[in-house]
Amino acid sequence: MKISGRTVFIVGGTHGIGRGLARRFVDAGSTVVVGGRDIGEVEGLEAVRVDVTDPESVTAVRDEVLARHPDLDVVVTMAGVMLTEDLRDPGHIAQAETTIAVNVLGTIRAIDAFTPHLLRRGAGDIITVSSGIGFMPFPLMPTYGASKAAVHSYTVSLRAQLAGTGITVTELIPPAVATTERQLELNPAALPLDDFLDEAVGLLTQEPTPEEIVVERAQPLRWAERDGTYAELLERRSQSLKNLPGR
Repeated sequence: MKISGRTVFIVGGTHGIGRGLARRFVDAGSTVVVGGRDIGEVEGLEAVRVDVTDPESVTAVRDEVLARHPDLDVVVTMAGVMLTEDLRDPGHIAQAETTIAVNVLGTIRAIDAFTPHLLRRGAGDIITVSSGIGFMPFPLMPTYGASKAAVHSYTVSLRAQLAGTGITVTELIPPAVATTERQLELNPAALPLDDFLDEAVGLLTQEPTPEEIVVERAQPLRWAERDGTYAELLERRSQSLKNLPGR
């Protein structure tokens, strides 16, 4: 995938991996717009406010972005939340509903908003973002894992339905990524953001573009079932449940 000379909208690009990816596109010579609910801390990037749980907000931002950038040819769906849940407490349904609303329905809304434009162009790229947790659950965040598994499955179907249209559909599958020094202190096993982006962008710019962008640190999660390590990894990752109250 070419990342220079493109016009890119990154939904959820106001922080974390999304903002880092936005800067990589800009550094390569592309025009980038980032969208999110909080755009107050975005510097050096064109930013628009959008709430992916609100259909009217998504429609409005689509119209705003396309009015400014009618040559838009890359859409990245990065918006997401990661919440812990205690499944012994029925009150967890609030976290579950929020997770599905943002991670799954928000992804679908963003794609639906821009697909007609890309189809009219007859060319373009859609990048979805799932997670290694979508393939190898982290039981402390059950609905997050389920939502990312859903994004993966949806992406596969989207790719099949858009075959032959000129639109390429690529899935980014991150491992744990530390976007701040504090996050790296809390999880030393996380991959520093710049290291992740170096590897991910290297894979993304291959020709032909891989269907899945899986950095080395994410490989054990993506292929745990194939490699026969699923049960062992799940048991290890289930140790995090000891952090729940009363466990």
